[in-house]
Amino acid sequence: MLKPSLQLRLGQQLTMTPQLQQAIRLLQLPALELQAHIRELLESNVMLEPTEEGEGSGVFEAITETTAEQPPAPEHERERAQENTVEVLDEGWGEQSVGPAEAPWSGGDDDERQQEYADSAGQSLQEHLLWQLEVAKLGPREFAIARAIVDAISDDGYITESLDEIANTLRPEVECDAAEVEAVLGGVQALDPAGIGARSVGECIELQLRQLDPATPGFSTAIEIARHHLELVAERELSLLRRELRATEEEITCALALVRSCHPRPGSTVSTGASEYVVPDVFVRRTDHGWAVEINAATLPRVRLNSSYASLIGRNASHATMRAQLQEARWLLKSLEIRHETLIKVARSIVERQQAFLEHGDEHMRPMILKDIAEAVSMHESTISRVTSGKYMHTPRGVFELRYFFSSQVEGADGSGTSSTAIRAKIKKLVKEEGAEAPLSDGRIAELLSGEGIPVARRTVAKYREAMGIAPSNERKRAGSKQM
Repeated sequence: MLKPSLQLRLGQQLTMTPQLQQAIRLLQLPALELQAHIRELLESNVMLEPTEEGEGSGVFEAITETTAEQPPAPEHERERAQENTVEVLDEGWGEQSVGPAEAPWSGGDDDERQQEYADSAGQSLQEHLLWQLEVAKLGPREFAIARAIVDAISDDGYITESLDEIANTLRPEVECDAAEVEAVLGGVQALDPAGIGARSVGECIELQLRQLDPATPGFSTAIEIARHHLELVAERELSLLRRELRATEEEITCALALVRSCHPRPGSTVSTGASEYVVPDVFVRRTDHGWAVEINAATLPRVRLNSSYASLIGRNASHATMRAQLQEARWLLKSLEIRHETLIKVARSIVERQQAFLEHGDEHMRPMILKDIAEAVSMHESTISRVTSGKYMHTPRGVFELRYFFSSQVEGADGSGTSSTAIRAKIKKLVKEEGAEAPLSDGRIAELLSGEGIPVARRTVAKYREAMGIAPSNERKRAGSKQM
């Protein structure tokens, strides 16, 4: 028989406090999402207010009320910071200020300016086609069939369903067969853009060629190529194409020029949405002292504690909601400070390890994993994963996501490692410098890399080559001989 008893056990458990949850969430947000989140908080929390132009954000003043004074850094850390060639610019981000155009959450004229320059032309392909059908003066039956055809057109402009399936979607409202759908399809194919509603690439090109004057040189030959010989054109079998069509070289040249002038995906010419832009979180530039890391001032949150409201809070029960909002505002400012410090630490550590890449290019990218940065900044790998997700670094070599600098390594003969990014760059360089008549095979590329101290297998070279979209050696040789 079981008897009740008391037992005492010691254990550790990590509790996800609201402060920790908020700090993790803000750390993972990209710059644009962080701006949207700050705007929502400004509308819901009266204890927060945006800073005006020319004023500091006041973040550090609010935080110093609840944090203790930090002890001075040890002597060896100060010496290491002096020897470091990577410096941090404008680390006191709380004292920076940006203009209204750089702080879209500050309200006022910014919203009107954003609406003024917003792209309102993002019309989908289906909306573009339906607008043309509405002004085509079709009967109710023809319009219903044409609308069903438009619904079956993909974003590239091709019909993705058979005519029988389109007819079935109209039942029981409209009883029709595939022949009637095909008759209406001819009218849909006459809409803008040219080539829309095709069922194959050949039909798409033929529809676009039909827009030309039949007297155009090479017109009839181009129609014949679009109907039956596109595969020969894709494989560059021009000699066989001339024999099949029994045409002169001049006719083939004119016909191919007409075919190549057609758009293989006419639906993509219609805008389907607004453009997306990448906002770099960190700027990296070369200075007289080495490489400098600087936070993008435009992405810094311009928000501070509303001291006027905070001073009015008393201790009675009626102010409980205000006190909760005040505490929430302080947590937010603290979390923003943690986000800034973590981002600058990780960016600085990445630049320290990838200076060769910044100076010489992809071939000098060092192998690096999350654990390397986590040990350098004394943080967990999951934190490094969050801070590098969706964050971008602007360098003299372009804008890269922070994750781009992380890659696996291949152990060399001398014990050193080479990153997979550097290997891809070396493969691309070897292919670019190869002879057109004797392109390098995957095995030969592997031998050349092994001669440089990078032992890679042939299948590894093939995997990297395919990932970069480089054709195999036999196809490169055939393409080179045809161009000659």
